[in-house]
Amino acid sequence: MTTYSGPARLTLVDGTHVSGMASLSTNQRGGIQGWGGTFRPDKTSADLHNASDGLHLELPYDQIGTVSVTGVRKLLATQMLVSLAGSGPAPF
Repeated sequence: MTTYSGPARLTLVDGTHVSGMASLSTNQRGGIQGWGGTFRPDKTSADLHNASDGLHLELPYDQIGTVSVTGVRKLLATQMLVSLAGSGPAPF
């Protein structure tokens, strides 16, 4: 299993960039390979609450992966945690 934890930028379908911190890992269970994790944006927005498929997650050094939002939950009054599922090769 490979992991990444650090700064990231999520690009929404309309081109809006959302900066934050990502915690990602690969999973290889039963021959199924994939990756995913969580993203904690620096600022919350309604656009992020409504996001679903076709998003891009950019890591440092221009590493980019395609992701889908699988869940959004509130952490504190001003913070949220977004669950992500990656498709294609992991960018880390």
